[in-house]
Amino acid sequence: MAIWYTADTHFGHENVISHCARPFKSTSHMDGILIENMWKVVGPEDVLWVIGDFAFGPAAKDESYLLRTFEQLPGKEKHLVIGNHDGPLTLELPWNSVGHLSEVRDGTLKQNNTLCHYPMITWNHARRGALQLFGHVHKNWRGSRNSVNVGVDVWDFTPICFADVERRARGLPVNKHWADAEARKELC
Repeated sequence: MAIWYTADTHFGHENVISHCARPFKSTSHMDGILIENMWKVVGPEDVLWVIGDFAFGPAAKDESYLLRTFEQLPGKEKHLVIGNHDGPLTLELPWNSVGHLSEVRDGTLKQNNTLCHYPMITWNHARRGALQLFGHVHKNWRGSRNSVNVGVDVWDFTPICFADVERRARGLPVNKHWADAEARKELC
C-alpha cells in the first residue's frame, strides 16, 4: 500500500483551464487526463488524499457528475481535506474521511505530516521535521523547505508520493518567516 497526494483538481471547472494556463482543450479533456494520470500511479490497494478543491463550477452542483467522477478515482481509500471550493455535494461523496486538516504518518519520519488545503506558517511537530502538504495557490508558489505545494498545477497533473514531497522540499528555500513563528526560545 502506498499513499498518494494531490490538490486542486477542479474537476469540471472550465475557467481553471485559462486561469491557470492548463494545457487542456475542455473540461472533459482535463478531467480525463487527471483521472488517467491518477490511474498511472495509484494502485488498487493504495490511499489517495485530495487536499482540497476536488471540483468547481456548475459541475460541482451536479450530484450525478460528482459521483461519476468520484467513482473513477483509483485506490482503496479516498480522503478529502476540504478546500475553499469544496461544496456540500462534494463533502457528501463516499470519502473515507473528510476534514479541514489531517495528520498522516508517511515516509521515514516518526511523526505525522500535516495536510491542509491552505499553506501554513507552522503546524504540529514542525520543529521536529514534520512537513505540511497544501494546495490552494495552484502554480503561484511551490512552497518552502518544510511546506510543499502538492497541487496538480506544479506536479504535471499527477498525484505524488511522500518521497517526491521530501525531494522537492530539500530544493526549496527556507520560509523567510520561519524564525518569526518558530523561534527556539520557549513560548510564554
